[in-house]
Amino acid sequence: MALPPTVDLAQRDTVRLISTGRLKPPVLLPLAANFGALEDLAGLESVTNARLTAQETGLPGLDPRELVFGRPGYTFVNAAFTHTRPGGNRFNDEDRGAWYCAFEAGTSLGEVSFHLTRELEAVGRFENVTDYAELLADFFAPFHDLRVFDRSSEPALSDDPAIAYPAGQTLAQRLRVEAASNGVVYPSARRAGGTCLAAFRPDLVQNLRQGGIWRLEWQGAPTPSMTQVAE
Repeated sequence: MALPPTVDLAQRDTVRLISTGRLKPPVLLPLAANFGALEDLAGLESVTNARLTAQETGLPGLDPRELVFGRPGYTFVNAAFTHTRPGGNRFNDEDRGAWYCAFEAGTSLGEVSFHLTRELEAVGRFENVTDYAELLADFFAPFHDLRVFDRSSEPALSDDPAIAYPAGQTLAQRLRVEAASNGVVYPSARRAGGTCLAAFRPDLVQNLRQGGIWRLEWQGAPTPSMTQVAE
């Protein structure tokens, strides 16, 4: 199978959503008498912090020299590549993460609400309120363009994670090895007409800053309400 074509992307204001819990002060802060003590406690916490460990030793598929430092929000960028979920995601496996975002806020909302709804379904309780903050970033680089494919015939774009994730991870590995790919642009499986991006390298995430805050609320049904609570 031929590799997908590339597109020279110049996309500003892409949207990645993260729980606002990750924007709060360090959980160890109340335990520290002063900032020196906080540094000591942070050292203890880092023993089990995947991002900090990976910054020192890397991951099986990630050289620590690929990570970024000294720029606004670098910890969020590095965390995307060092915190991986069991089984991976659509275009990354357990050995290396990726930066997932969307061209539109509505698409990011559709993506995160789908995954959290699946978690609530697993526990059999659609009762939850979660606030998400927008992380806005710009991208200026060639990306492989999966929008040229028919979603019904390309397994990596399937609605079903059981089909899409193995196929997408295989495709992403091939793109990285054979074409030194920066990442992929692809149609959202969760919002019709939406566009997503998965960046394979941390240094591609440019001009990171915080945007608005959204509240997703489930009240007994699998479809949440979505309200912007701060701009």
